[in-house]
Amino acid sequence: MFVLVFANGKIAGIDWLKVYLRDARAIIAANGGAQHILAAGRQPDVIIGDMDSLPAEEQNQMRISGVQIINHPVDKDETDLELALNYAFENYDADILVMGALGGRLDQTLANILLLADAKFSGRRIEIREAHQRAWLVEKSTRIQANIGDLVSLIPIGGDVHVAGTSGLKWPLQDERLIFGGSRGISNVLTNEVAEITLKSGRLICVLSDGQRIDE
Repeated sequence: MFVLVFANGKIAGIDWLKVYLRDARAIIAANGGAQHILAAGRQPDVIIGDMDSLPAEEQNQMRISGVQIINHPVDKDETDLELALNYAFENYDADILVMGALGGRLDQTLANILLLADAKFSGRRIEIREAHQRAWLVEKSTRIQANIGDLVSLIPIGGDVHVAGTSGLKWPLQDERLIFGGSRGISNVLTNEVAEITLKSGRLICVLSDGQRIDE
């Protein structure tokens, strides 16, 4: 089972979201992220944030229909997405899938991605998902199940990464370093339906992209 968290970024289409909305244990909206859920014909279980991007009329309608709304002041130390992730982490023992985290303002997009590496979320699987790509933090190892030809990018975060080994990739890494700020780990290719990456030290963001459809 998993919990869905919707940020207020861009989402291309809504049909692909429906299977996630159907199977989610809970659906949490970060402020205006509720609009994406409503567009897909559902309501969130919880809306959290400063409510600056969600019209008061919609707030009232959802409150009447039983949606829990947790208001925070505009003057706060966290983004609305961070508040939503905090809530999901504290209230549900399940993987967390984040939708609508990309696009729009560059600073917000970067901050949303970097939240994957926040130490307070250690030990919980948190993934950013789009229609044809997803991203997650790797601290020790990860196993990828996808299609041959899909793209895998390994992006060091917080410092250099010592890769112990990989399997299932066109350009393997064995006892090698990926330099923080470098681009060597971008656009590797799956040669098997299962790939594995093992690290000796460091952390990285793994991005899996559909090799056939990512440019659509």
